[in-house]
Amino acid sequence: DLRRMLRETAAKGGDHLLLRHRDRAWRAPPLVVLCDISGSMDTYARMLLHFLYALTNARDRVHCFLFGTQLYNVTRMLKGKDPDAAIAKVSHKITDWSGGTRIGESLETFNKQWARRVLGGRATVLLFTEGLDREGGEGIGLAARRLRASCRRLVWLNPLLRYDAYAPIAAGARELMPHVSEARACHNLA
Repeated sequence: DLRRMLRETAAKGGDHLLLRHRDRAWRAPPLVVLCDISGSMDTYARMLLHFLYALTNARDRVHCFLFGTQLYNVTRMLKGKDPDAAIAKVSHKITDWSGGTRIGESLETFNKQWARRVLGGRATVLLFTEGLDREGGEGIGLAARRLRASCRRLVWLNPLLRYDAYAPIAAGARELMPHVSEARACHNLA
């Protein structure tokens, strides 16, 4: 802390020169959200879009992506004072809302185009999906492993985990399960 050292030296004279250091400012780690907007996730995705709007406007370094058959970066569209206008912008940009899901292809696109830009060394990634995939799980394991290697934590938020008898029977869910840090239920905002 050069400014503090000079002030103390001027006040006490040049004989007393003690090194002073500033305290480090704590910053919340970056948060990256990948949300499935396929037909099976439609009910949850609409609710989560409002949550993502609030999260994006309340915190620094939040990056939001939606995926169905393609990957969309919606971070800038969610910034703003009016939630209805922000969500309307997002809905106009998305062309495959309630369509199919290509989880492996979307994660691979994220890894190639966005991971270096938005994943700092301490980033946490929230992945909202139930694991049902149009491609039968093809490419999910490799893409999820790469994503997990480039972030601090990969948290899978699955609405189907609310059921006690849930087992990852779908090929996409089976491919995803070994690569996540933790899996949690997310059928409502609570």
